[in-house]
Formats: sequence, structure tokens, C-alpha cells
Amino acid sequence: MALQQNGIGSKHNGETSSHHPSTNGNGENQPEQAERFTFTSEPTLEDIRRMQAEFTDERNWNQFHKPRNLLLALVGEVGEVSELFQWRGEVAEGLPDWTESEREHLAQELSDVLIYLVELAEKCHVDLPQAVLRKMALNRLKYPASKVHGSAKKYTEYKD
Repeated sequence: MALQQNGIGSKHNGETSSHHPSTNGNGENQPEQAERFTFTSEPTLEDIRRMQAEFTDERNWNQFHKPRNLLLALVGEVGEVSELFQWRGEVAEGLPDWTESEREHLAQELSDVLIYLVELAEKCHVDLPQAVLRKMALNRLKYPASKVHGSAKKYTEYKD
């Protein structure tokens, strides 16, 4: 299934994803979940960085886009995402109860968050894709699946 052009509403882009049956606290198998949502392959983070750099250059805004200001803008955008979820209670995956307008508003606000995050990483000279690879490797060490499967405890709470 192709993703919709606005980036919302589709479950997946045609690639298959593997998932394993999960168990409840009693070791009983839980029903399998639906296939995971996947992103399109473009634009890449580098494409987003380049588009935002062009956008700010064209407007002579680099003078304002310093790390501190970008961080504050990022936090403000996260606040706007939070407002969309505020007072709704739990929300089902895929947002089936949201209107198309609400889903598009969320897509725009999440895009703002990503754009500011990528620009902040650029200004701080953090290669996000490589940083993610390093962080995921650390997370695998801190949270080995064999020890934490099905548990929400912090890594400091489980025993070796």
C-alpha cells in the first residue's frame, strides 16, 4: 500500500516487516499485532537538512538560528504536538478516531519538530543517523531482550 502524499493515514509502504508473537506476564502468547507502519525512504535526513538550510539562507535567518534558539523552538513545537493529545485520554495507534484535519495538523506539527531537530543537530555538528546507530547499540546493551522482554522497568531496576 503506498503512503498518502501528506504522510498520514496509511499503514505501510509495501515493505514487509517481521514481528514475533509476544507473551503476556504468564508466558501465554498474545495475538499478533498488525503490520508495522513504515516511512517512505525519501526525503532522507540529509535532504531535510539541505531543504531547511536553503529555506533559512533564502530568508537570512541563520543569524537567529543558533543552537539555543533552535532548542527553544523545538521545545515549543513539541508543546504544540502535546496540545493535540491533551485531554483526549489514551489514543489508539493509527489515530482511527481523529479527523483528517486533525491528522494533517499532527503531521504538520511533527514535521516542525523534525525540521528543528535536524537543524539543531546540524548546528551542533551531530550526524544524526550515525548517532542513532551508536545509541541503539548502547540501548541493546542496557536493555537486553532476554532480560527485559515485556517489562517497562528502567535498566537500573533489573538484575543481571
